[in-house]
Amino acid sequence: MTVILAVASVDTAWLPPAERFDFWQDVVARESVAARISTAHAGDFAASARAVHLGVVRLGAWRYPSLELARTPRLIHSSDPELYQLALPLNGHGVVSQQRRSRRLDPSGFAFIDTVRPHGSRHVPDRAADRLETLTVLVPHRALPLPPQRAAALLAADIPAGTGMGALLAAFLRQLVAHPEQYAASDAPRLDRIALDLIAGTLARHLEAERELPVEVRITGLRARVEAWIRQHLADPGLTPATVAEAHHLSLRALHRLFEEAGTSVGALIRTARLERCFRDLADPRLRHLAVHQVAARWGFRDRAQFSRVFRAAYGLSPREHQARSIRT
Repeated sequence: MTVILAVASVDTAWLPPAERFDFWQDVVARESVAARISTAHAGDFAASARAVHLGVVRLGAWRYPSLELARTPRLIHSSDPELYQLALPLNGHGVVSQQRRSRRLDPSGFAFIDTVRPHGSRHVPDRAADRLETLTVLVPHRALPLPPQRAAALLAADIPAGTGMGALLAAFLRQLVAHPEQYAASDAPRLDRIALDLIAGTLARHLEAERELPVEVRITGLRARVEAWIRQHLADPGLTPATVAEAHHLSLRALHRLFEEAGTSVGALIRTARLERCFRDLADPRLRHLAVHQVAARWGFRDRAQFSRVFRAAYGLSPREHQARSIRT
């Protein structure tokens, strides 16, 4: 039996309303860092949290009503884990401040915070009835391959989450905290390394300091950008290793070497990603009007016989059998 990633989930709903807010503050101190929290909903604080510990990196998904948070010098003196935190609000708006700098808190970007320094934030929903959602990442100072003075320049800065490395990091975090059951516990060390490299790459890109990163971190970031580009172009039947290399200004040999180090090939990555899309679409009741060859074509498979052959090799049954089985269930 496969053991999935370790996940801790809590929900205040099982507690009496009067006890929920105190419980939530304890959860924040345990799974994040100790802070002074205030809210207009203290009498009935309906909130939930999910924490995923990969090893060095700790991820959190938080759902809560409006609140204000302050990490004071006194709290830092009593509890100083020496962590950096990246926070990405998924909705709502507010403000975060540190080192006499402030930035708007909203889904357009990450907020970068040093837990060793005093800071504060306020987060409120766009509509009163909404519950706020935020993703957080905690990384020890020692694990981030950027000099402290360089990292300090990012405090309360605007780090976009919709483009470049920030978009890759945001997509990775969303997938991991939303579906931790898709990963085995044995995947944790590799996911931890990927998370660290994406975080470092995102911050370095914002500082225009990518050359200061270790070579292996830059390689992981480049590989992640190439993989994301491939997944965006799977429907193009002309997608080949050569077109991927050209789009990223790499020689074909350099591209193959990049993925050989990860134990795969560009061709295998393209084929596997296309098969995954076809497998999903053939089981989708909304797409039952499409014939098998139409589903294959929409994901770049031009040769029907080859598609059936590689599909059976991957899943142990033909595309038609998979489609028919999905319709029956």
